[in-house]
Amino acid sequence: FVFTFVDVVDNEDFLPLVKTPTEAVGLKAASLPAPQTSTALQNISLKHPWTEIQNTVYNICGSKQLWGNNGNVFSFDEFQEHPENVDEEQEAEEGTLEDGRMGPRLNWIRKARWMNSGFPGSEELSREKNSVDKVSVLQQQILTLTEEVKSQKELVKLLHKALEAAQLEKRVSSMYLTAAEDKDRLELVRHKVRQIADLTSRLEALEQEKKELEQILALRDSHIQELKEHVQLLMEKNHAKQEIIMTLTEQMARELSDPLQEANTITVETLYKQQEEIEHLKDDIDAYKTQNQFLNSEIHQVTRLWTSVAENEKALLMKCACLQARNCQMESKYLTVLRKLQEAVPDLPSSHAELVKSLIQEALQWDVKEEAEEVSFELNTTLCPSSEYDEYGFMTVPDYEIEDWKLLAKIQALEIKSNKLRSQEIVEKPLRDRWNSIGELNPSAELKSLIRSGIPVEHRQRVWRWMVSRHCSPEPGHYQRLLEQSRSTEHPACRQIELDLPRTLTNNKHFSSPTSQLVPKLRRVLLAFSWHNPAIGYCQGLNRLAAVALLVLEDEESAFWCLVFIVENLMPADYYSDTLITSQVDQRVFKDFLSEKLPRLMAHFEQYQIDVSLITFNWFLVAFVDSLVSDILLRVWDAFLYEGTKVIFRYALAIFKYNEEEILRIRDSVEIYQYLRFFTRMITDGRKLMNIAFNDLNPFPMKLLRNRRSMHREELEAELCELEQIKAAYVKERAEQGP
Repeated sequence: FVFTFVDVVDNEDFLPLVKTPTEAVGLKAASLPAPQTSTALQNISLKHPWTEIQNTVYNICGSKQLWGNNGNVFSFDEFQEHPENVDEEQEAEEGTLEDGRMGPRLNWIRKARWMNSGFPGSEELSREKNSVDKVSVLQQQILTLTEEVKSQKELVKLLHKALEAAQLEKRVSSMYLTAAEDKDRLELVRHKVRQIADLTSRLEALEQEKKELEQILALRDSHIQELKEHVQLLMEKNHAKQEIIMTLTEQMARELSDPLQEANTITVETLYKQQEEIEHLKDDIDAYKTQNQFLNSEIHQVTRLWTSVAENEKALLMKCACLQARNCQMESKYLTVLRKLQEAVPDLPSSHAELVKSLIQEALQWDVKEEAEEVSFELNTTLCPSSEYDEYGFMTVPDYEIEDWKLLAKIQALEIKSNKLRSQEIVEKPLRDRWNSIGELNPSAELKSLIRSGIPVEHRQRVWRWMVSRHCSPEPGHYQRLLEQSRSTEHPACRQIELDLPRTLTNNKHFSSPTSQLVPKLRRVLLAFSWHNPAIGYCQGLNRLAAVALLVLEDEESAFWCLVFIVENLMPADYYSDTLITSQVDQRVFKDFLSEKLPRLMAHFEQYQIDVSLITFNWFLVAFVDSLVSDILLRVWDAFLYEGTKVIFRYALAIFKYNEEEILRIRDSVEIYQYLRFFTRMITDGRKLMNIAFNDLNPFPMKLLRNRRSMHREELEAELCELEQIKAAYVKERAEQGP
């Protein structure tokens, strides 16, 4: 509240209140002893406004007695029924001073009297100054008194509101006290709670309306700002036009005022025309600028829409991929059940057996490509293309001749597709982004980790060329000279090469037919290598190594040097010699590692007299070609070209670890051999196999591998020497016995 004496009162008691207990109201509260006076308006309670109004009016009435009839507007006659005289007032003042508690109040009363006494010293001012000064002083006093009247009116309004609230509370309290039963009191309390809830909801609605109005105000402010900028632009344009007009006018005036150049001056009409043309051109420029602004706004909106559509499209593609992966899993489980039923056909009734056979035939006739045709949008094929062949020409569903294996191939294709769909966004995309960020290739732990995870198709050719060139520098023209030599002279291995060409990667469309484009390239690469390395010439298995190099590197000379790098740098010496002595050594080393890393499985093999080298020998000789599915095979080759033969040992152990539980459940040696013939084709999760190879089988030091090779090589050479001696003795004995 605004009073004329607010500036005078500093840190003194103002309107001392009677502190009432929260439990009592009305006469019961008034009958209680008054506590000590408070020190500020902060003690006014809104919980019992009627009591507070009584205290406030009492204080104001007391103040009125002290002010007297000095013309002050602080008059509350309606609250004073028995005015007191001045002597009583003086006695009250003396009593309060003696009491020691009303001292600050007396000071406040004296200061208020001084403020309302009509500005002391005004008579001296009237004697010293003229009437104009008196009028100004009186006007100032009128303004001050007017402000006081306004403040008193506001106080009266507030007091009326507080009085109404107090009366309402009094009525409610009286109803609560006069209620006969607790049920009625509870109903009153509930009514109050409902009123509070209603007021709260109204407050929330008002706040919401306030926020909406603030938003509208902000939009209007921005619109006003745009209009201001537009007006500013128009003003600047107008100013520029005025400057041009003034310049042209001055120029025309100068030219017309010069009598020597009258013949060369431009007429006024011509100047006006040029000026009009300039104005038109400027208007056109402004129009183009405005149009450009609108176009930029539309482009921005279209870009936002495109971004939103792209995000929705990505979400839909991810959802489609998840659904496709789930569908592949369900189909794979269905085919697995059919395969189990197929194994149990001899024990089933004839009707059930016929039903199982018909279901199997129906499942085998279903083509993987049908799924892509059923999908109406083309983007699904970009997410995970469904095709008969993969990126390098390998068949996604191998065409096995054995009827039992056809269903197995179908299950394998579905599992591979499901794994690809699930890992597309989670694994493959971040890995591809990391590969895209790599510039120049340099050996490092990060590059090693990336290569182990698998090289993306778009980077594989570049990385393979780099890995080959690190250890095997191509000699310019050397490959062409070898080709000329093979054309002029027939190599002894030429016949064997021709026999092996049709048997190379029969599940790949680039080698499945004699007329395929890569078959002549493969022939030239193998002939060139046979002349390049006469000690080896040609060995069965080299055709598969060269074929994989051709598929990835595409250029036959690069494939030739890749074959040279594998045979002469990665593999140990004599790995592809006539005796294959190092290959046999690696089989013994692998059995040692198998006993150490997978002792249960090795004991199982020994129990049923299984010689794993009959299965694994070909793995090591051709680096898993024709044993693993193409996607996993190329990941193995990525790490093999970077780290060497240790990777072959890791993956060979990982393959057995991957299928260990399945093998342990088989209790027959013949069934174990049959299972080992195709169990590598059942591996569909390349990520899981990679984690087993490079994490679960650690540690795998290269030094240990070298020591084992050296030890077993000495043993094998001693055994071969002993066999040669036995053979020589046998030949000598037969020669002595005669024909």
